[in-house]
Amino acid sequence: MIDPAARLHHIAFVVPSIPEAAGRLARSLGGVWDERIVHVPEQTVWASFVRRSIPDEPLLELLQPVDAKSLVAAFLKRGGGLHHLCYEVEDLLAEVENAGSAGSIIVQQPVPAIVFGGRLVAWAYTRDRLLLEFLERQK
Repeated sequence: MIDPAARLHHIAFVVPSIPEAAGRLARSLGGVWDERIVHVPEQTVWASFVRRSIPDEPLLELLQPVDAKSLVAAFLKRGGGLHHLCYEVEDLLAEVENAGSAGSIIVQQPVPAIVFGGRLVAWAYTRDRLLLEFLERQK
């Protein structure tokens, strides 16, 4: 069970082209896209965020494969779309332990994330086939 104090930080979608999808999604959601695209080599993706002007509303993360060997390339071949939910948590190590105790497969132990300024992230795949990212809360 995810800590009740955790906050949904973002919802991630895999798209074939961030430049083509971001503006369209921003308009659909009444949001804005700052046109910033970050290369995330450890995940072999390009990442970008669409945000709405509502405070504390989760971001929409767009992921584009870097190449055909990207970790999300096969996902895109099946149509792309919703990829994962990311929760911002106070105690990342406790959250990873809780996820494992609940039967989730820990896909990635905590590592620094370029796209979040070096904050640690970890990944878990639930028994119900939901991919979760846990992001340590900014101190």
